[in-house]
Amino acid sequence: MFVVVFRNRKRAAIDAAAYSADAARMEELARAQPGFVSFKSYAADDGEVIALSEWADADAARAWGSHPDHARVQARGRAEYYQDYTLYTCENPRTHSFERPGA
Repeated sequence: MFVVVFRNRKRAAIDAAAYSADAARMEELARAQPGFVSFKSYAADDGEVIALSEWADADAARAWGSHPDHARVQARGRAEYYQDYTLYTCENPRTHSFERPGA
């Protein structure tokens, strides 16, 4: 498994409709990529967003990162949407889990 964490803050005056359309299109495209496992996004009260994607392996995540449509939207994000962002990646993360019996 390969995990990608994308922490970001949007600029104050972005075109919210354009951002939402781009984000929805990218999520749909990512879900169709070989090796895609899951995607979730969370917004904090202070405006920071954390997007978490899981991939079968590093090659699948890298292929998504360099997909031509994704690359175009990444460039648009830097130019128009994001104040700042940080990308974290981890291959084969150590995991712990708990599941309540009968849940």
